[in-house]
Formats: sequence, C-alpha cells, structure tokens
Amino acid sequence: MSKKITIAVAGATGYAGRELLKLLARHHGADTVALGHGPGEPDEPISATFPDLAKLCDIDVRDTSFLYERTDLQAVFLALPHKAAMAAAKEFLKRGVRVIDFSADYRLKDPLVYQKWYGVKHEDPENLPRAVYGLCEHYRPQIRKAVLLANPGCYPTSVTLPLIPLLKAGIIRPEGIIIDSKSGASGGGRKPSQGMHFVEVNESLKAYGMFSHRHKPEIDQELGYAAGAPVDAVFTPHLLPIERGILSTIYADLGRHKGPIDVMTALKEAYANEFFVRIKGEGVSAEIKNVANTNFCDIGFAVSGSKLIVTSAIDNLVKGAAGQALQNFNIMFGFEETTGLV
Repeated sequence: MSKKITIAVAGATGYAGRELLKLLARHHGADTVALGHGPGEPDEPISATFPDLAKLCDIDVRDTSFLYERTDLQAVFLALPHKAAMAAAKEFLKRGVRVIDFSADYRLKDPLVYQKWYGVKHEDPENLPRAVYGLCEHYRPQIRKAVLLANPGCYPTSVTLPLIPLLKAGIIRPEGIIIDSKSGASGGGRKPSQGMHFVEVNESLKAYGMFSHRHKPEIDQELGYAAGAPVDAVFTPHLLPIERGILSTIYADLGRHKGPIDVMTALKEAYANEFFVRIKGEGVSAEIKNVANTNFCDIGFAVSGSKLIVTSAIDNLVKGAAGQALQNFNIMFGFEETTGLV
C-alpha cells in the first residue's frame, strides 16, 4: 500500500496516547494529521506535554470536538476514558471514519453488564453489535472488516492470550481459574491520585480491585467464548513499583489425562505463525523485563500433577494498549502487522 492513511488521535495527552504517537512516528503508512485532548486541557503543541515527542510529532492538540470538523480522516484512535469514548465514536462513525477505541465502551457485548461494572448506561447500543474485539491473534478475519474496533484491556490481553488455546482444546477446565496479575504504575493513567504518588508506590506492593476490577467481566466473556461455557475466574490485580509491564500468574486445573505435552502442543499450534507471541516452554517463567517497550507477549508454564501454572508478560502500554491498537490498524488497512512495531 503506497498511499498513507490519514488519522487522528483523540486523547493524545495520556500515557497510551503518547505511546501510540511514538509508534506512529515510525509507521510509513500512517499520516497523523490531528490530535485531540479532553475537556479543560490547553490547546498547545503535543511536545509541551511530552517533550520527547518534539520533532517526532509537531502537531497542536485541540479539543476532541475539533476533530469532527475534519473531512480527510480515514481512521481515528480513541485513547479516551470510558463514556467519553462512545460519545466520540458515534460522531466519527456517522462521518464514515473507522474507529479504534482504547476504552472499555465496546468490549462488553451485553450493555447491562457494562452498566453494572462501569456505573453508567451504555449510550451507543446501536453500534455495539458492530464492534469487533481486537485480540489480533484470535479475531483477525473480523478485524480486517471492522469499522469499530474495541481494543482489549491490558490485563485481559495478558490473560486471554495464554488461556484461549488451552480452553478451546480442552486442556484446562473452565472452573476454578485463578488469576494473579501485577502491573506497573503507568496502568493508572496520568490523572493525579494519592495512591499513585511515588512515596505511596515505591518499595511497596499491594492488591486492589479485589472482586471488583472492571477487567473481570471482559476476561470472563472472552474465556467463556473459548470454553463454550460460562467462566467465573477469580481475578486479583496488584500494583508494582515500576513504570510499565504486566506479569500474570494463572492457576488452572488440567483436564482428565492432560499433561505438559498437551499444554505445549496447544500453545505452539495456536501461535506457531504469530510473531508477537513467544512460548517460553515448561518450567520457564515469563518476565516483564523481556517484553518492556515491545509488542510481545511471553508465555511460560509449569505442571504438577493435575495443576497448571501459566505465566504471561506484556508491556501494558504497548501490547496492552497502543501497540495492539496499531497492530489492529495494520490488519484493518492491509499493512504488515509488524509495521511500526519492530
């Protein structure tokens, strides 16, 4: 493809927006022509917010509503909070612009589940059935045709990539799955809060969102599709005193007469041709340092009797957000999936 795709980024002043702009700067097929910010933020060059973007992206950021006036856009990335994203998505879809949404607004297929977990009514149920869940390695045919792409959450990406093949192949039981995930502080976003201050996070480790984290229904939904049966996983996230990265340690029961060879076979068959998924093997743990600042997902596992432990590591800002969004963009517009990512 020789002609560049004209794009805009709404929510460019967040951490995920910044990461996306860094990736887009090296994408030969993307022409970033406009940037949007949220209410109350100043109109100024993006480098005023992120000095590291100087000369990489010399564009002024304006209120997101300004982007609706553009008639040249072919795609827009929405790195906006939930609720704000669906309001923007409706406007862009009406104008024929393909949307890649970072928020949770179009990930959950049931609007009542969305309302329960996010505390607001879904305001765009008409477009919800059009949304494609953008887990690239498992929904590629649907992604190619998508006009509305729901980019997966960071924790769900780290969990579903290792577990979907195991559930589909009947290697593990869908009951009793326990997920222990740990994330760097950038997952909390740029908005200041006491719990994210350096002195609160440094030299500490804590669980949060126990039985209440909003990524749980997304995890259950996708694992349930893979299992062909409802899944009610126990999911507990933790805050690590590091900038970026997620390590998920997952506990599951093996199916009858299943063992480490079956686990390895299912994972290798699922990801043999997937560049961004690396299977580490039995007895080897995934590590955050090996995936930081990349779009890779590393997977390792260990088996003892009928018990399985799976470890999965991703960069929450790349494979868990901007990198996966760009991978989806590449699929949607016919670029090599690695474009801008390696």
